[in-house]
Amino acid sequence: MHNNDIDLETPGYTVRGDRALLNLSSNNYLGLADHPAIIEAMKEALLSEGAGSGASRLVTGNRSLYGRLEQKLAEWQSCEAGLVFANGFMANTGVIDSLVGRGDVVFSDRLNHASIVDGVILSRAEHVRYRHNDMEHVRSLLSKYRDRRRKLIVTDAVFSMDGDKADLRELVALKQQFGAMLMVDEAHSGGIYGRRGEGLSHDLGLQDQVDIHMGTFSKSFGVYGAYVCGSRTLIRWLVNHARTLIYSTALPPSLVAGISKALELVISEQWRREKLFEATRLFRSSLRQSGFIIGDGDSPIIPLIVGNNDAVLRFSRELEAKGIAAVAIRPPTVPDGTARLRFSLSAVHSEKELINAVNCIRAIGHQMGVLR
Repeated sequence: MHNNDIDLETPGYTVRGDRALLNLSSNNYLGLADHPAIIEAMKEALLSEGAGSGASRLVTGNRSLYGRLEQKLAEWQSCEAGLVFANGFMANTGVIDSLVGRGDVVFSDRLNHASIVDGVILSRAEHVRYRHNDMEHVRSLLSKYRDRRRKLIVTDAVFSMDGDKADLRELVALKQQFGAMLMVDEAHSGGIYGRRGEGLSHDLGLQDQVDIHMGTFSKSFGVYGAYVCGSRTLIRWLVNHARTLIYSTALPPSLVAGISKALELVISEQWRREKLFEATRLFRSSLRQSGFIIGDGDSPIIPLIVGNNDAVLRFSRELEAKGIAAVAIRPPTVPDGTARLRFSLSAVHSEKELINAVNCIRAIGHQMGVLR
């Protein structure tokens, strides 16, 4: 698979040196990162509002664009209020640090994102990690710590390295049984699941049972930033206690305008989600039929487990030589012995591109002895 005839700005490709590589390692799930309507909205706001906000939102950095976006986000999430953060890392650390502290306990899936882990550490609450998606383990831990002042369960909706889903139905039942709060990080599920791309919680009809809805604008939305939605009380509390919001310069107005336009497209263009799922089904089934070990699920995050660190690096280099960008993920990001190629698909990938990519992956797999 050679892409020498591909325009360097073609959607679904990335540039390394003077070569265009089919980009199978991007989080641009819906293909919005270079959407002309988003770019135009950002241009207009840049000319009318200036390059930067100039201060934190609680000083003089707030603009009307923020309020309008947060109202739209709250409506989209079926919540009372919303709040925009600079990025997902700052949203997770700011929220967790604001809600719990010494004497409290946080129950966190072992495969949760690093920002969740760091948020718990900063909060000084006791950090209790449960085995990945092991609901009986969660139940036993909640029972053990049932007398704590505050109990917070935090989980990714879709896990970033494995592409599988949290058992949100059971987590909701457990949080109700033991009087805990539930926070769901929809970074890799927002825009993809749900009738209007609201995320996995909405897709399962559990949105009213989740206390804190968090998501990012840097993946399906193709822009940058993050949001938190919930009750008015929650959002007022965060405005006054989330240090990552209070002591951080507000996002540039042009970026907020771009997010607003991206939200409109996420809601209205259902065909992007449909195309993404079609591509995902094709790619997953083709890799499995070839004999590769890949993770379970239906998300566009597809880990191909190689195991050996040196082997996965070589596999990645061989793919790049064939015109495919597929990044090797190794410990400590993933557990020892599970080094992998982490494929992530986009709605802009064509069936032909994906079939050609699978053919290349299969050939290299045989050449390296990964496939027998």
